[in-house]
Amino acid sequence: MSNRLNTTPNDLRAFWMPFTANRQFKKEPRLFVGAKDMHYTTHDGREVLDATAGLWCVNAGHCRPKITEAIREQAGELDYAPAFQLGHPKAFELANRLVDIAPDGLNHVLYTNSGSESVDTALKVALAYHRVKGNGSRFRLIGRERGYHGVNFGGISVGGIVANRKMFGTLLTGVDHMPHTHQPGKNAFTRGEPEHGGDLASELERIVILHDASTIAAVIVEPVAGSTGVLIPPKGYLQKLRDICTKHGILLIFDEVITGFGRMGTPFAAQYYGVTPDIMTTAKGLTNGVIPMGAVLVSSEIHDAFMSGPEHMIEFFHGYTYSGNPIAAAAGLATLETYKEEGLFDRARDMAPYWEDGLHSLKDLPNVIDIRNIGMIGAIELDPIAGEPTKRAFSAFLKAYENGLLIRTTGDIIAMSPPLIAEKHHIDEIFGKLREILKSNI
Repeated sequence: MSNRLNTTPNDLRAFWMPFTANRQFKKEPRLFVGAKDMHYTTHDGREVLDATAGLWCVNAGHCRPKITEAIREQAGELDYAPAFQLGHPKAFELANRLVDIAPDGLNHVLYTNSGSESVDTALKVALAYHRVKGNGSRFRLIGRERGYHGVNFGGISVGGIVANRKMFGTLLTGVDHMPHTHQPGKNAFTRGEPEHGGDLASELERIVILHDASTIAAVIVEPVAGSTGVLIPPKGYLQKLRDICTKHGILLIFDEVITGFGRMGTPFAAQYYGVTPDIMTTAKGLTNGVIPMGAVLVSSEIHDAFMSGPEHMIEFFHGYTYSGNPIAAAAGLATLETYKEEGLFDRARDMAPYWEDGLHSLKDLPNVIDIRNIGMIGAIELDPIAGEPTKRAFSAFLKAYENGLLIRTTGDIIAMSPPLIAEKHHIDEIFGKLREILKSNI
């Protein structure tokens, strides 16, 4: 790490950066060259406190020894093994470990390389399941306004973030959307689950009446909508969705790419809310963000429906070159071991009230119009500058970086999700620095 400090690439032009204001960035680059535990190190030698777990993914903190050593050992032992008609032990071991901590009934795992691929895999499983069950008329997929399900065509079709959809044509056909649950007029500054809005789940019944249940394959939602700005489900909302889906034979998919692996103080949000989906997507925290990997967990009922016909025939024509990659699987196993050995899921549950209090202590600051939280997730919504949407939050992001703090912004919302190893003094530092930034009336 030390030999990289105080250096920058000699040319920034070639890399077209994702979800980035490229021209602004390349005028004043923000480069990380090292990381350890709760902090990044910048190219100019400063420490930056990570209040976002990278991109919602570094749940166990940075450069954890067990994970890095597992990757090193695996790379020297078995670097790659084909996933088609062949396998390697760690892929099976990791799948078993995932099933062990998953909600009861989700007993089978398909591997992917990202949350986006996990979503597209889940949608394909849902469509194919109804086909093999003799219900090929079930082709519709129902998402939700302001939902984020990655950036592949399936994900942006069922997703509901306008900027992610508007440039890319007609997308998938047969998709509809439920309304989002954000009701700031009724639920502003709520701690935890909002009281109002649980009845919005009944909008799914309206969609069923419009299209008929016999045409609907699946409903996909994030238990907590993260990338759109931390929208927390109202009390009873997810259970009502589950009940409606069960009633009409519709599969329920939970996108747990963000909420999975301890962010809510439980292995998955499904367990936090006591609602079990038919399919669950994961990625990010599966390998602590170290190596790309995702996993889709499905019920035995879904899996078993495909296990028919001649045994030499492929049951499901889907997969990736890197499904269950040996090095990624090793990283996943070491990550799950780190979570378990350090009790990080329980730690997140125990630290959540302190996090909540620190977050809501900013309620009195200028331009703060809402604060919301659940588990170790939080959001501060700011009043947009007239005629300049997103600028207020982006200004806060830049000031935070200058002051040694990494936050994430979406629209005019500051979203945070620190590594689960965060101590109280880290939380104090996060909100202390944010207080000074927001007091400056950005």
